[in-house]
This record gives sequence, structure tokens and C-alpha cells, in this order.
Amino acid sequence: MTLPYAEVIGDPISHSKSPTIHKFWLDRLGIAADYRRAHVKPEDLAAYIESRRDDPDWRGCNVTIPHKIAVMDHVADPGGVRESIGAMNTIARAGNGTLFGTNTDAGGFFAPIAGLDLEGRPVAVVGAGGGARAVLFALSKANVGPVTVLNRSPLKAMGLLAAFGLKGSAKPLDAPLPEAALLVNASALGMAGQPPLDLDLSPLPDDAVVYDIVYAPLETGLLKAAAAQGLETVDGLEMLIGQAAIAFSLFFGAPPPEGCEDELKALLTQ
Repeated sequence: MTLPYAEVIGDPISHSKSPTIHKFWLDRLGIAADYRRAHVKPEDLAAYIESRRDDPDWRGCNVTIPHKIAVMDHVADPGGVRESIGAMNTIARAGNGTLFGTNTDAGGFFAPIAGLDLEGRPVAVVGAGGGARAVLFALSKANVGPVTVLNRSPLKAMGLLAAFGLKGSAKPLDAPLPEAALLVNASALGMAGQPPLDLDLSPLPDDAVVYDIVYAPLETGLLKAAAAQGLETVDGLEMLIGQAAIAFSLFFGAPPPEGCEDELKALLTQ
């Protein structure tokens, strides 16, 4: 008898903490299932999806860099994710066997900052890829003030601002930061194996929050610099656990167990 299973796919993938999270929850709930990593290169994405389509034990996958946009071409989109966020981070199997995509990143991103008063206040976001799409979608629902997107391609960043109906500006990565109440790194910069993200944080006000969605390493160079300046920080584990909880329910038909988040965080930071 084979176990039902889900996966996380990406390139690279060895850094992913998703298996630790999902296996912890499976064990706590006593569910006989597995969760794995799958190293999938961009040129192999279509073949990967096809190989899982007819596997009855495969419950779905989380999708990370660099597949969040490309994967939309290979699965159904009943929730209109392509038109809203424009990126998918979760693929699951519907009751009729159809594979469909959704995005749990937006909810996972916003959960730890839901209590902040961001209405009308300026925000800065680094990046314009799949992660940034989820971040900007969530910010568009929070009535934030002008949004400055810093990206290698300001033209691409401007297109995202327009797509989400956000007022603001697009600037190159080396442009000075605005006096933002919230700074979000939604790029892979600063991740293990990637170039660092070097920003001058001095323009940020004393009550600014610096949020890095990178979680490997957990304390990125950006968060270290923010802490040294006395700024409040949010690390990538918050978003990772939040989006994983939604995906877990889709894969295994049950919500994650309650009351053990501190134990899970301790496990993830060992």
C-alpha cells in the first residue's frame, strides 16, 4: 500500500522547509501521508505536471521559485488566479481528478501584519516576480498609500502597479528608499545562494516595519540591518507557515492542528 503524498517543487529546492512543516502537522494529526521535495527545472515543469496528473496518490504540490507564473499554463484556474494575482503557489486535485491552481501566498503574507495601520501610508516592495504579485495583491486590498516597487526592470514593476490598481512608482534596485511605513523584500535577493540585498534603510521612519519573505537564512542581511536600526521586523517563517496552513487543508482534507505553532517554529529554527 502506497501513501498519499504532496510535494514542494522549485529550482533550487533543497532549502525548502515545507516538508518539515507538513510532516509535523501530519504526525500531530495521525494522518498516514507524506510530503516531499521535488527538484524541478524550468524545462521539466510540463513533464512533471503530466507525470503527476494520473497518479492517484499525489494530492498536489506547493510551487516556489521560479515556477509560480509558468505553472499557470498547465492546470485549471477555477478561481481566476491568472486575472487577479497572476501567480500560483499551490496545485491541488479536485474531486473529479482535475488539477487546479490557487494562491495561498497572499493570505499567508498579510496575516502577520493585519494589525498594522497601513491605510494611506507609503509602502516599498522589492521585486516583481510571483512572490511580489501576491504581496501587491494583498496590499491592494489594504488601502495602503503610494507603493514604490524596486526592481531590476522598472518597466515590469510599473506594469504590476497598474495591474493591481496601486498608485506609486517603479524604480531600479539602487534607487533610494522612500519614507515607507512598510518595506517588503518579495524577491529572492538575500536567499542562500543568491546575491545579497543591500539597501540603505536610513530613510525609513522609526516606526517602520521591515518584512522579508526569504526564510533561508531566517535572519537575512536585510533583517539584521533593520534590527540594528531598531526597526520592527517580520521574517519569512510567518508567511511560509501561513500559506502552508491553507495548502495543507487542500492536500489532506483537514486543517493543521492548533496550539503547537511555537513548537513548530522551534523545530524550523534548529
